[in-house]
Amino acid sequence: MLPSRLIRSRLEAGCDEAGRGCLAGPVFAAAVILPPDLEHELLNDSKVLEPADREMMAEFIKEQAISYGVSFCSPGKIDQINILNASFSAMHAAVRKLQTRPAHLLIDGNRFNPLKGYDFTTIIKGDGKIGSIAAASILAKTARDKYMKRKHRDYPQYHWITNKGYPTMAHRQAILDHGLTPLHRMSFRQYPLPEQLVLFDT
Repeated sequence: MLPSRLIRSRLEAGCDEAGRGCLAGPVFAAAVILPPDLEHELLNDSKVLEPADREMMAEFIKEQAISYGVSFCSPGKIDQINILNASFSAMHAAVRKLQTRPAHLLIDGNRFNPLKGYDFTTIIKGDGKIGSIAAASILAKTARDKYMKRKHRDYPQYHWITNKGYPTMAHRQAILDHGLTPLHRMSFRQYPLPEQLVLFDT
């Protein structure tokens, strides 16, 4: 069982993002404040959960959290400020949506752009160590997956219903066959741009 907080007596918000490595779609982020005694055997890094378990845990988190916020940064903004800064911007927006102000932020990873008025701690692989960060990873991931499934209806040829915008071979081949959409991140060099129309080996 993961502890819900790093320091049990402190009102902490765990923060995490989803979609940083994608070729298309926004990057999503969430901030979650959990009760100090909250435990659940499935509260863990969203990447280790089955999709059905992630959806179930997302509802559980929303019901049990003291407060939570979910936000995103658009592909256009990602191209303007780069994906790392966009991830931090989405986290900032998620924190600002919290109905309860936390005393401290717990950030998954080893870097963060400070948010004025908030102290923070970065925790490498924090989504597998602290419950509130795990909860944020689950809310960010499920929110982003739902968004990409909706967008699949507009662009079915890119297979976003299965790859969610990540750089699978099917997604890369679809870019070669059909070009780029407004949801693709133009600053990424992981897929062929017009001057790079060559197949990837991996």
